[in-house]
Amino acid sequence: MKPPPFEYHAPRDLDDALRTLARVGTDGKVLAGGQSLIPMLNMRLMAPAHLVDINRVASLDGVEAGAAGVRVGALARHSQVERGRSHPLLTRALRLVAHPVIRNRGTVVGSLAHADPAAELPAVLAVLDGSVRLARWESGRIATREVGAREFLVGPMESAVRPGELAVSAFFPALGPRTGAAFEELARRHGDYALAGVCAVVRLDEDGQVAAARVACTGVGPVPVVVDVTEASRDGWDAAARRVQEEIEPEDDIHASAAYRRHLVGVLAGRALGGAAREAAGGA
Repeated sequence: MKPPPFEYHAPRDLDDALRTLARVGTDGKVLAGGQSLIPMLNMRLMAPAHLVDINRVASLDGVEAGAAGVRVGALARHSQVERGRSHPLLTRALRLVAHPVIRNRGTVVGSLAHADPAAELPAVLAVLDGSVRLARWESGRIATREVGAREFLVGPMESAVRPGELAVSAFFPALGPRTGAAFEELARRHGDYALAGVCAVVRLDEDGQVAAARVACTGVGPVPVVVDVTEASRDGWDAAARRVQEEIEPEDDIHASAAYRRHLVGVLAGRALGGAAREAAGGA
């Protein structure tokens, strides 16, 4: 199939990109990696009057790692960030995204803006309490706002990006000392969307006891489901996994029943939490 007709824009700097987006408003869509947008256009699931290609905006392709965390620019590809290994959990999640050919073009920030509840990267942003920086052209200058993961991920395929705004970067906080992370998921075939997935972050205190533990689940709600299991973990990871199962609301579909997904999340949560705790103990 072919996409519906649209007017193509190729701005060469951020000012131009934001001015263009401000002008086209709700009639425009941003093209970065295009791994979700192009298929949706071809299947006529959307029909924007304007396509704003930001791939020539070189200032958006950076990845900045520091003690506080990693900031990923809007044009940083999955494979680029994966090779950089600047954040352990982000790196693990990226290895689970689709196939290498997709990761070579797809962008981290684009995946977040797409807000697919079955995708890995929104869950990573959510479990880390990360944020996305949004920019717009306002009163002759660039105005920005930083939106936390909870507010950014609004619903299935729906983020907090407003008409005329561009998601210019995402921030993933560092794990910190005595902290480990893990990502577990199950898909019918490698590279397919997972039936369900769980990423976990566990922090131990100086005595090796659990100081904080939380997970984010994919594929079992309209947005990644984040559950704090610090208290439940005191009775073991099985108890923590049951706590996660209580918080999710999976649905039946052609791929799996709700009951199966609930069971699967329990198994994956136990594995992920145990793996994260072992990593935290090894790094203490």
